[in-house]
Amino acid sequence: MGEIPEHNEATPRDVNKTMTFNPDIHHRRSIRLRDYDYTSAGAYFVTICTQGKECLFGRIDGEVMVANDAERLVESVWYSLPERFSGTELDAFVIMPNHVHFIVFLVGATLAPPLTKDGGTSKGAASSTPTLGSVVRAFKSISAIEVNRVLGRQGQPLWQRNYYERVVRDDGELRGFREYIQHNPACWSEDENNDLTT
Repeated sequence: MGEIPEHNEATPRDVNKTMTFNPDIHHRRSIRLRDYDYTSAGAYFVTICTQGKECLFGRIDGEVMVANDAERLVESVWYSLPERFSGTELDAFVIMPNHVHFIVFLVGATLAPPLTKDGGTSKGAASSTPTLGSVVRAFKSISAIEVNRVLGRQGQPLWQRNYYERVVRDDGELRGFREYIQHNPACWSEDENNDLTT
């Protein structure tokens, strides 16, 4: 590890200078478990927030989520994931005005082969076990395209760059995450971004 340079106050003429990349200090800290195989069969709890935690997916009325078109599109993408990734099983899911929570199981099957022009499947396509990252990436990408189209937004990110995930370690944790997801709309009044609560 190199020495950390002394901190010097920038002068106005220094503001426009380009900073040289230093891999010792310019890196994003990964929130993923080091050396964990994210193709491993098991359950994963995931949270994804909208960019800037903008409330785009309906509103909470009392303790119930009231859907809008954007929310319905995100939900349809969620339910279509097993068609794209045959090695997934969907579990609990909730859309909040500015984020989603879900539990997805990876069961070790392979990625569904692509469809041919006549609607069949390509037998020569390489298949691979889905990773949590590939499932989340597809969910975020497909839902962003659809939601931005409906909302008339172009070139704007729908989701934050990262997402939170936790490997569900046992049945007790699974029950706890399911309850958390089920009761999440009832807790919206405690969220700092709850300006759409009625």
